[in-house]
Amino acid sequence: MASASSTLSPPAPRRDASDAGRPGLGLLVLLAATFVIALDIFIVNVAIPSIQDDLHASAASIQWVAAGFGLAVATGLITSGRLGDIFGRRRVFAIGLALFTLTSAACGAAPSAGTLIAARVLQGLSAALMSPQVLAILQSAYAGKAQARAFGMYGMTMGVGAVFGQLIGGLLIKADVLGLGWRACFLINVPVGLAALALAPRALAESRAPRRPRLDNVGVLLSTVAVVALVLPLIQGRAQGWPLWTWISLAGSAAVAALFVVHQGRLGRAGGDPVLNTALFRQPGFSRGLLAQLVFWTGQGSFFLVLALYLQGGRGLSALGSGTVFLSIGGGYLLTSTTVHRIAARMGAATVPVGALLMAAGLGGLWAAVHASGSTGGLGELVPGLAVDGLGMGMVIAPLTRAALGTAGPQLVGSASGAVATTQQIGGALGIAVIGIIFYGAIGDGARDGYPHAFGLGLAFLLVLESALAVLTATLAVGGGGRDA
Repeated sequence: MASASSTLSPPAPRRDASDAGRPGLGLLVLLAATFVIALDIFIVNVAIPSIQDDLHASAASIQWVAAGFGLAVATGLITSGRLGDIFGRRRVFAIGLALFTLTSAACGAAPSAGTLIAARVLQGLSAALMSPQVLAILQSAYAGKAQARAFGMYGMTMGVGAVFGQLIGGLLIKADVLGLGWRACFLINVPVGLAALALAPRALAESRAPRRPRLDNVGVLLSTVAVVALVLPLIQGRAQGWPLWTWISLAGSAAVAALFVVHQGRLGRAGGDPVLNTALFRQPGFSRGLLAQLVFWTGQGSFFLVLALYLQGGRGLSALGSGTVFLSIGGGYLLTSTTVHRIAARMGAATVPVGALLMAAGLGGLWAAVHASGSTGGLGELVPGLAVDGLGMGMVIAPLTRAALGTAGPQLVGSASGAVATTQQIGGALGIAVIGIIFYGAIGDGARDGYPHAFGLGLAFLLVLESALAVLTATLAVGGGGRDA
């Protein structure tokens, strides 16, 4: 994520980082942007009933309030990573942050559902401009123990936004600050964005690829089409009963993705500048790191969804009440995510698999509690499993991201960041699609007593994913060694 004005980033230096910037303050700016992006993915779920009532929106329109943002984010990430390499990561970050702040205000002021959907799509594209730059700056501006700490704080912030998003949204709507209602869920981004934007020019060092690449327009087009054709049916398919167009789109995505890979390889061999440099896949562990990201985020997005559905539909809690239960995950998550750089320095390659096994143990405990109590037991029975799952999450997010980027040098870090961020988004969409089939297929007529069975099946699917993640990451290098920044 990069800076806003050409006067703030001198064009002369092409080395990976300039002499400017204040690392401590810069990290705060990057984390603020990371937080509002993660928050916006989850907070909208709480606001949807109020939005629907206030704007008299149809069910299809209200679905696109959430889906439009996710689709736009996924679409722009690979290209945005390359834009940071070309124009400077600080510059692209700040442009994205400014646009995100502006579109958040537009969401909060939207007079109709159509306007809100358009603003959410633009907000998603703005988030896509920022996300790869955050990862690229963390990888290029910090090293050794400082980098491990920075990625640890990044992982903690992502988790806090995800875990506490529903609670924060419920509190904002209940407080009804200045009579804003659901609009406060979007407008909360504005002061955070403005503060981060004011600090970015002096807090962040400008960085870019050592040799300024050219933008691969054909690669941009192919990657955009491939991602849209993949993510759109995953978002819309279950609700529409998986009509023929969804299968055509998925098949088309695979075909376009194959063309994209062939084009990128040819361009790279010819000495050009592919938008996703295939040299990355020759780096030790990068492909496995991407696959691990896909598995992990397939589980994360789907888990938060079915947990919220179970708590509200199966236990009869309000959005605020179910958000309070999420604190159990948050407590465990904060405990490990704030110290994960020390854990990784001691445990090395065992960090992520041990974290995945802890998540599996927590989910297993949660399954046992749900199986025993159904829809009538006390909520306290769920706390131990949720807390253990949170402990595991805190050990996985940051080290896994750092491992995927760890072998990308200055020339490849923007491309790698875009690939990692895109994989995270695709994993989230895939997980929600699969868990939707499992959960809604098992819930029957929607009666409360059907929720425990559906949730249990969802947990079984997630247990398989976490076990696969533990095996897949058994030899990934995630330790905290190296030189200090």
